[in-house]
Amino acid sequence: MKHILILILTVFLTTASLADSNVFPIPEKSVQSVFGERNGTFAMIDCTSQAISVFNPEAAREKLPPCSTFKIWNTLTGLENGVISSPGEAFYKWDGEVRFIPEWNKDLTLKEAFQASCVPAFQNLARKIGPERMKLWIDKIGYGDRDISSGIDVFWLPAKGRKTILISPEGQAKLICSLVTGKLPFSEKSMSVLKDIMVIKKTDKGILYGKTGSGADDTGKFNLGWFVGFVQSNGRTYTFSCAIKGEKLMGKDARAMAEKILEDNGFL
Repeated sequence: MKHILILILTVFLTTASLADSNVFPIPEKSVQSVFGERNGTFAMIDCTSQAISVFNPEAAREKLPPCSTFKIWNTLTGLENGVISSPGEAFYKWDGEVRFIPEWNKDLTLKEAFQASCVPAFQNLARKIGPERMKLWIDKIGYGDRDISSGIDVFWLPAKGRKTILISPEGQAKLICSLVTGKLPFSEKSMSVLKDIMVIKKTDKGILYGKTGSGADDTGKFNLGWFVGFVQSNGRTYTFSCAIKGEKLMGKDARAMAEKILEDNGFL
């Protein structure tokens, strides 16, 4: 009887341990069940081993406008050039123009503006950085196709007749992996500020950091959703990029899908 109880306890503990551990690479069935009929990709990298897990590799290589996910790099460039310095600083002075997102219609700190994805606030930041310094840092880190020719305050935002900078979902995950492993020329202070404003969720299994992005077609209808970032779980860091395309799809949809994938596979 004693031996049976020990065996049962061992099986229970082993099962519990497996349930709490990270599943990597992510099983295709797990991602497919979340995507359903939606078109897109989910790329994830174990930054310790550099192993990569990719759902829909062809879509993962497609170069797309980064939309508001570029706020990650806009912020870092502003920090490195001394244009901004801390999460709680006064960052955006509302100009009085009422915009369609209520959170944008007030003064904001850097952290508030980042988490509300306030486009005019980060357009102001880009103008303060200026095209020369922005292009210098874009080239330093090798961001996408490096093309900012459409204008210092719009080059990451898709619009009719505008050629934006372009980056693939896989490229996003790889670049963030280089960032969090210290391979890019950003200071510890800049990274500390970025992590503070990027925190999405904390659980007993991990901490999620991320940024959404949404793009629209020539008629103004949303048709592109991004969620990119990294998760620290079980002593390891994984970066990820989720991109989805289709009618009425936005960054909030990509975020919900990525979170579900991470939760289902033990990272959160």
